[in-house]
Formats: sequence, C-alpha cells, structure tokens
Amino acid sequence: MDVRGRKVTVVGLGRTAVSLVRLLLREGARPFVTEVSDTPKVAAYRAELDTLGVFCECGGHTDAAFEDAVLVIPSPGVSPRVGPIARAREAGAEVLGEMEVAFAYCQSRVLAVTGTNGKTTTTELLKTLIESCGHRVVLAGNNAFPFSEAVQISPAPEYVVVEVSSYQLETIREFRPWIAAALNVTPDHLSRHGSMETYSAVKARIFENQSDGDISVVNYDDPAVRGMADERRGRVWPFSLATRLDNGIWLDGSDIRLGGERIARASDTILPGRHNLQNVLAALSMMRAGGFDWGKTLAGLREFRGVEHRIEFVARIGGVDFYNDSKSTNIDSLKVALESFSAPVILIAGGEGKGADYRVLRDSFGRRVKALVTLGDDAPLLEAAFGDLAPTERAEDMDDAVLRAAAASVPGDVVLLSPACASFDMYESFEHRGKVFKESVIRYRERALQ
Repeated sequence: MDVRGRKVTVVGLGRTAVSLVRLLLREGARPFVTEVSDTPKVAAYRAELDTLGVFCECGGHTDAAFEDAVLVIPSPGVSPRVGPIARAREAGAEVLGEMEVAFAYCQSRVLAVTGTNGKTTTTELLKTLIESCGHRVVLAGNNAFPFSEAVQISPAPEYVVVEVSSYQLETIREFRPWIAAALNVTPDHLSRHGSMETYSAVKARIFENQSDGDISVVNYDDPAVRGMADERRGRVWPFSLATRLDNGIWLDGSDIRLGGERIARASDTILPGRHNLQNVLAALSMMRAGGFDWGKTLAGLREFRGVEHRIEFVARIGGVDFYNDSKSTNIDSLKVALESFSAPVILIAGGEGKGADYRVLRDSFGRRVKALVTLGDDAPLLEAAFGDLAPTERAEDMDDAVLRAAAASVPGDVVLLSPACASFDMYESFEHRGKVFKESVIRYRERALQ
C-alpha cells in the first residue's frame, strides 16, 4: 500500500485514529483527520494530533477534507456509506478500514475472532494460551489497543490476536488471518447493517481471503455460522457443545474430545457458564489447529481467570455475590449472563438501548431473576417487559442501583450488573460503567462493615 507523499483522510477522531495517523506518518503519507463533533471528549485526541503536526477539523466534514485524498479511512464507528465518504469513493478515492490498512503492514501471524458475543473472552484466552506456550503475542483490534498500533511494535511479535467487529469487516479488501474463528451470530447492530442476512454476510467476510495453509474455526451449533467457511479456501475446524464431531473439538459430558480422543476436561477451566465452554472450545480449536504445544496450552487454560467486565466477580458481602457484566450491551449477552447462575439474581439493567425487544427474554428472566433494578434511557422499556415477573425499582445512578439491589437480596443471592444496553447515555464506555459499578459495590461494602 503506497501512500508516500499522498493525502489520506481519516474520518472520526479517537484512540484508533491517533494510532492510524502515527502509522501513516511512518509510511510517509499526509494524513488529514475530520471529526463530526467538537466536544471535550475529542479534545485530548486533538491535542495528540497537534503534537504530531497533523491538522484535524472538528464540528463537521468539509469538502476540503476529502479533496485529492487517494485513500479514505473511516473509523469503525463511522459507516462507509455516509454521504462525504460515498462522494469521495465516487471521485476515485479508495475506502478502506483501519484493520485493512494495518494488515498491509503486519509482519506477524494473525489469529482473528469475530462473533456477536464472546469475542473478548475468547481473544483474551487465546492470548493467554499463546503466551503460555512461550511465544510473543499482542492482543489488538476491537478493544483498547488498535491493530494499527500493534503493527508498529518493533521487533514485531510472532503473533497478533485480533478481536474483529462487523464494522471492521465491512471495509476489508485483503485482510487474511492465518486462523480465523466465528463464534455466533445473533441480532445486533441491525441499525447499521439493515438485516440479519447482511449482518451474517459481513461476519462471514473474516474467512473470504483465506487459502491453502489457513484455518477456519466455526461454531457447529450455530446455523448462521456453520456454513460460513469454505473448505476450498482453508481447513475447516468445527467445534460443538451438542454434537459429536469426527473432525473437530466437541464436549462429551465432562470431557473435551477431538474426534474420539479426549484432549481436555471441562474442569480445566474455571470460567462459569455454558457460553464460556463455547469460548474455550473455540480457543482450543485455534490452538490445536495451529500446532501449539498442547501441554502448555492446557496449563494456560487452567490459569486463565476471565475478562474484566464480563461476568466478573467483584465481592461477597453478607453472603451475597456481586458480579460486573458491564460488557453486556445486547439482549443475548444478558441471556448468557442470566443462564450462568443457578442462584436467584437481583438484576441491574438499562442504558442506551438498541431497539431490541426485551420480551424475548421473559422465559430466562422469569426463571432466574428475583428482582429488577433499572437505570438509564431504556429503564421504562425494561420495566414494561419484565415488571409483572419480579419486583422492579428504578435507580437514579449506580450508587442508588447497588443500594436498591443489595436491599432486595439475602445470603445466597447474586447481584448482577448486566445492562443489555450500550453505556453512552450515562458513561463514556462499558469499561467506565463497569468501573463505576465496582466502585459503588466497594463503597457499599465499606458502609456495610461499619
């Protein structure tokens, strides 16, 4: 990708854009950044660009931002179909995403994971397993560390594990992971993709450039995923919690098998819930298919403690366990969280909704939830969906939510923050929301011990 001396327009200002600008400068490009908003949230990133000598226009996209650009790179949160980008494409500019651009400069073997749910746990686990085998590995992508930052590490790590979102897959051209995995596809981001068919097709793009020597890992239990990979492109490794597989990894009671051979036990992981066994099988499939040391892989699995903000144990207070599942930003994540517990749950949920019909969870809710505490924009919709199934209260903020949930609990119960919503109505990110929840729990514990 020859960008030396050429204008490249980056659309959207944030952590990923700054990393991308550094990469473009290294390659001799002339980056220009355009951001639709002009808020204190982008001020810190704009200051970073100032130190790099790169101009950023904020408060709207001007025609000048796209004039003479040979390449336009929309940030993942920016649709490549918005007007200015579409016009730039018509004028002859290439439109590629940050992940595609970074891949052009990547010198490491890439292992990539996509799916509606489970990406973060699977990629964090995969990174741990590769490290346990003694290899240098970096985790990047749809998390706190952009892929464009990872490819600038010198010397390059042996492996890069990439968490891949549908937004990132929309704008690939040659992105080709050595090992790629698709975990599941359930309704999410439909306001961007328009339909489940389009959303599934975008997810399947993770496999489209693979060829001989590459490996495709697919969840055999998910009909939308099972047929995504094409054996003409690379070796296909299915995994299953429900079906015996002669050519893949599957769960047989308490045993994990590859075909007929027992290769691990379910008890080798401490992660709670059947959904996490799915994540474990996906990661183990990638490790086994990649030829990594199996004894060291299992040692790493036994040591893995899980991911912050994903069904994360926070504290036990008066016999009540408090869990932080702030990464639950859709109804399927909430369903998975509820089904991870056999104890009665006092649920804290709500935030910026995505237009989902919460009523599809009435069965899971009715079997698991003892009381509901709502907060945020979608509180009224959650109350309408579940208010007849359990006592319901609305909280003003997270401190209030924790106090109300604690008051509704008795020893043996679980207080679970699993919002099923985005965080942006009240917080900067789901990480910020989870941090606030944990701080509220700790303050409650301090008061309880007085």
